[in-house]
Amino acid sequence: MDLTIDRLETVIIDVPLRRPHRFARVTMTAQPVLLAFVHTRDGVVGVGEGVVPGGPWWGGESVESMKVTLDTYVAPLLPGRRVSEIAAIWQDVTDHVNANLYAKCAVEVALHDAWARSLGVPVHVLLGGLARTSIDVTWALGADPEEVVVEEALAKLRSGQHKTFKLKMGALDPEQDTRRICAIAEKLAGSAGVRVDLNARWDLTTAKTYLPRLAAAGVELVEQPVPGDQVEALAELNRLLPIPVMADESLRTPVDALRLVGLRAADVWSMKTTKVGGLRRARDIVAIAAAAGIPCHGGTSIETGIGTAASLQLACAAPGVTWGSELFGPLLFAEEILRTPLRYENGALQLPDGPGLGVDLDLDAVAALRRTHLTRED
Repeated sequence: MDLTIDRLETVIIDVPLRRPHRFARVTMTAQPVLLAFVHTRDGVVGVGEGVVPGGPWWGGESVESMKVTLDTYVAPLLPGRRVSEIAAIWQDVTDHVNANLYAKCAVEVALHDAWARSLGVPVHVLLGGLARTSIDVTWALGADPEEVVVEEALAKLRSGQHKTFKLKMGALDPEQDTRRICAIAEKLAGSAGVRVDLNARWDLTTAKTYLPRLAAAGVELVEQPVPGDQVEALAELNRLLPIPVMADESLRTPVDALRLVGLRAADVWSMKTTKVGGLRRARDIVAIAAAAGIPCHGGTSIETGIGTAASLQLACAAPGVTWGSELFGPLLFAEEILRTPLRYENGALQLPDGPGLGVDLDLDAVAALRRTHLTRED
């Protein structure tokens, strides 16, 4: 077989959501997605996904910036290389492009997909083999009013799809937001687990004032209440609260991981393949957490089935991902871009069979959702 790379191709699609999804700063009605295709001389095509939750407010990148970066600076580095040279390619790409971890993730995953497809094995084989074949999925409810959130949560419980729910905070006044979450937690008490994510919106004093009330109301975990660079504040809250604090925005690199361990700043880490630059970096960071006795959670950037399948391959290969996941992305989309959708069963996402990521794109669906220009024309 010829593992030589012929070219890198990038495509932007806009995938509509089933319902608006509200973060602390933005509301999404559609998710822009960058698809990266690595073509080999043998005709094998690997695909990866670059996506950020709701635009550049979260990670500093956008699908538009990813496409320009990959087309201009990364694509020329790949032809003639072998898809198995992932470590060397990563180093060369990093020498030419600093940061831009979401863009790099799209290419890194595509390389793994192409390599695994060429070998006829799943990606998890390249990551060390299986630790599990499914992972529990928490459903994210967004920063919506109490009655909307409760109605949606109860419907999910009745269907048996999900048992735990993550609520977004930070869009409202802290007092109002806290009362909203406490009311929701009271109505779901005894039937579902309730977690909250502040997307780094509060300062330390605000967090110290209101988070104990959430813990007392039955909230079982709080994710990233303070800005990502304020790791000392995160550590202080982790010592204060009787419930786990999860790090997300504070964790992007192995160096971040070491700092979190040193300060014991979080009891759980959100591991997003997208935000750390790909599968291998994610695997390394999970290993650091495991060595420190810290469980990891499979986070999401609201990926389609491609990005979700990549995160699932990692979650099923990394023993330290023991705190479940929120790999619900495909369930939120109104359009399916896979030939065969990923399978959710009894509140868990099941690992698909097959080589590479284990999923195949519906190229007709991709063509229908493809942008004709770099920026979206509304």
